[in-house]
Amino acid sequence: MEAFYRTHNYLVEHTNAPVRRDLMDEIDWNARLIGIKGTRGVGKTTFLLQYAKEKFGTDRSCLFVNMNNFYFSESCLINFAGEFVKRGGKVLLIDQVFKLPNWSHDLRTCYERYPNLKIVFTGSSVMRLKDENPELNGLVHSYNLRGFSFREFLNLQTGNHFSSYSLEEILNNHEHIAKTILPHINPLNYFQDYIHHGFYPFFLEKRNFSENLLKTMNMMIEVDILLIKQIELKYLSKIKKLLYLLAVDGPIAPNVSQLAAEIRTSRATVMNYIKYLADARLINMVYPKGEEFPKKPAKIMMHNTNLMYSIYPVKVEIQDVLETFFVNTMWKDHKVNKGEKGTSFLVDGNTHFRICPEGTKIKSSPNVYYAMHKMELGHGNQIPLWLFGFLY
Repeated sequence: MEAFYRTHNYLVEHTNAPVRRDLMDEIDWNARLIGIKGTRGVGKTTFLLQYAKEKFGTDRSCLFVNMNNFYFSESCLINFAGEFVKRGGKVLLIDQVFKLPNWSHDLRTCYERYPNLKIVFTGSSVMRLKDENPELNGLVHSYNLRGFSFREFLNLQTGNHFSSYSLEEILNNHEHIAKTILPHINPLNYFQDYIHHGFYPFFLEKRNFSENLLKTMNMMIEVDILLIKQIELKYLSKIKKLLYLLAVDGPIAPNVSQLAAEIRTSRATVMNYIKYLADARLINMVYPKGEEFPKKPAKIMMHNTNLMYSIYPVKVEIQDVLETFFVNTMWKDHKVNKGEKGTSFLVDGNTHFRICPEGTKIKSSPNVYYAMHKMELGHGNQIPLWLFGFLY
C-alpha cells in the first residue's frame, strides 16, 4: 500500500493540467460512484490527478491507482479498497478500470461493502456503463470527457479565459459574442492549427503529433475495441482496414457490400465494426432524421479533424474538414442528422445548417443558418464557423 501512496504523491505533485476542463465543475462530486468515459488520448488520467491535486493534495484520504499495475493481476480490487478504507481512505480514483476482468461486479461490491468510500473511475468511450452493465444501473453517475474544443485550444494558446456558450446563445447573439472576443484575438489565426492538431491534449508533448496520434488510434482499436468487445486478435487487421477504407472514401454513405468484400467478411459484421469504431470515437455516423443504427448511415465521417490529417492526409478536402469540425463540436450536447436539400445538417430535429467554405455564393434562406469559414464577424443568419467551437 505504501508503494501506491508514494506513486500517488509523485503523480499529483508533478501534474500540471494546461487547461482546467469545464467538466470539473459539471460533475456531482457528492455521488459515491462516478464514471468518466472518453476516447483514448483526451486526458482522462490527467483529469483524475488534477481533481486529486485540487481537492486533496497529498492527503492520504485520496488515492489514485492505475489498473495497468501488475499488482491487480493477482490481487482483488475489493480487498485493496477494504485495506484503503481501514487506513482512513475516503476517495479511490481508479484509472482504466476496464483492465479488470470483473470490473463492474467489483465496483458494485465496493459500493455496497464500503458505504463511506467514494470511487471515481475512468474508462473507454466503448464501455456501456448502464446498457451492458445492469449491476451498475442506478448507482453510477456517468460523464464524458472530450478532446479540447476550439475555445479551450484558444485559451491555452493565448492565455485568455473565454467562456463557452449554448447553441441558442450563439444563434441569437453571435454578433455580440464575437465582438467580445475579436478585440483580444483573431480566432482565424489559430483555426488551422486546431483542426490539424488541437483536439488531443498530447499535441503539447515534444513528440511528432501525427505519429503519436496514429499510435493512439491503433491502441483504440487494439485495446478499446478488441479487449472490451472481446473480439479475437485475428480480426484486428479487418477492423483497421475498414477504418482506412472509410477514411479514404470520405464522408459519404458507406457501400456496405463493397466494404464486406474488401475486408472479407459479412455485411452484418461490417455494420458491427462500424458501430465499434463509432463507439471508440474514431468515426461519427450521420443518419437521416428518424433513422439510427443498425440501419446504414447516410454519411460516415471521421470523429474529429485531427484524425483526417493523420490517417489519410493526401485527400483532405476543405469542405469535408469544415463539416467534420461542425459535427464534432455539436456532438457533445446535440443530435445531428443529415440535412435536407440545400443544407448540410439538421440539428436537434428542427434547425437547418449549411457549412460554407470561403467564397461560397449564398442565396439566403430565412430557415437556414450558414456557418461561414474565414468570416470573423457574422450578421443575421450568417455565423462564423469558428464560433461553434465555443459550444463547450
